[in-house]
Amino acid sequence: MIKQTMITAAALLCAAFLFDVLPASAADEYDAAVTHAGRPAEDLKRDALDQPAQMLRLAGIKTGMKVADVLAGDGYYSELLSYVVGPKGQVLMINNLAFDNWSQPALQNRLAGNRLTNVTHETANLNDLKLAPASLDAVLLVKVYHDLYWVDATPESPWPKIDVSGVLDQLSKALKPGGVLLLIDHSSKAGHGKSDAGELHRIEEAFAVKDFAAHGFKVVAKSDVLRRADDSRDLISYKGPGAGKTDRFVLVFHKT
Repeated sequence: MIKQTMITAAALLCAAFLFDVLPASAADEYDAAVTHAGRPAEDLKRDALDQPAQMLRLAGIKTGMKVADVLAGDGYYSELLSYVVGPKGQVLMINNLAFDNWSQPALQNRLAGNRLTNVTHETANLNDLKLAPASLDAVLLVKVYHDLYWVDATPESPWPKIDVSGVLDQLSKALKPGGVLLLIDHSSKAGHGKSDAGELHRIEEAFAVKDFAAHGFKVVAKSDVLRRADDSRDLISYKGPGAGKTDRFVLVFHKT
């Protein structure tokens, strides 16, 4: 009886020890990317809102992949991708000229001194991305898909008309069979389709699913991590009272 009691106590002690160390040992490459030394202070402020480790984990981004971060802005996700894909992987940080201009000086600071050696910044015409066929393992479109449907001819912020169908065809052809596309965007109201893309910078999830399906993409995963039930979906997504408070849908597609 004494022997059995000693064995039980030892087992409980081991269990307690494992309970203490499991959270630390359970950290993976996505958590490591978020906690990587040297990330800009502004990026750290975004992490709680954007939950990037969960997003990249859901998409299954792995070491050695070649990934395109399309309309990457100042490269928040591009830097995280750099750490996840590692030295044998490659990240294409793709902007058009307008996004490059809007993203300064953060973009220039991020790339200064060649600090992300596996990241290549490209300023491209979205209607002619010049991506080689079957050259990518994954594509990210983070809060920018709606911008493909936006048109703004004002001199202060010119935004060219984009052939959205052509862009999605380019991305489909550039992805390898079974390749991944991670789509995150600000939700518009049900039934609004693409109509809020310009004024509110939002788009409807159901419309997105059909749009991508028409270009050879199939939904394989979703996440509600970025959902906001309190979002009325009638405010501009990126400024004013709606900024940082939008309901966002998260979809992972595979190229069929």
